[in-house]
Amino acid sequence: MKILHIDCSPRPESYSRALSAGMVDRILDLYPGASVTRRDLGRNPIPHATEDYARALSNPHEEVDPACMQLSEELICELEMADAVVIGTPMNNFTIPSVLKAWIDQVLRSGRTFASKAPGQKVGLLKDRPVYIAVASGGVFADEGASQPDFLRPYLTAALKCIGLHSLHFLPLQATAFLSSDALSQAFDEALTRFDEHFSTARAA
Repeated sequence: MKILHIDCSPRPESYSRALSAGMVDRILDLYPGASVTRRDLGRNPIPHATEDYARALSNPHEEVDPACMQLSEELICELEMADAVVIGTPMNNFTIPSVLKAWIDQVLRSGRTFASKAPGQKVGLLKDRPVYIAVASGGVFADEGASQPDFLRPYLTAALKCIGLHSLHFLPLQATAFLSSDALSQAFDEALTRFDEHFSTARAA
């Protein structure tokens, strides 16, 4: 078992970090010999796309300096090697943090992780694997009582399915700005219970 663990919050004490860490711990309890590849985008962000990288993507038939693709290739290889992906992210202004978008911009690569069959039609080239996404939000964006827009889940679903990752499991931890410590602890435990159910189903498949 190989796990790719990605965190996006800049705060070491964030709820999304705590939930993603709990999910990884659950997997390690079942697979003590599992290896974990860590990408802490919140505290060690990757750079946004450079001019050379953008130029290479827009001119795929021209020869380019391989160095401009080095980071992209490294991140894609980490994704390819993982049996499971765990992502911890806050919801920032209704969507993903820019550090996660920078990662997506490196792993969505035409001819490498997806193929374009027709204008606007993309086919993922990566093998599917479960992706567990812990989403922490100060407000409520999912299910009953949702009171704010949610562009995070639709965007991540579209982006990851584009490269072949269809088994996505979102685990929201909501209203963190309003819940009491006891209620927050209960919500945290319920999120981990939902993760256990998703992971058990994936193991049985």
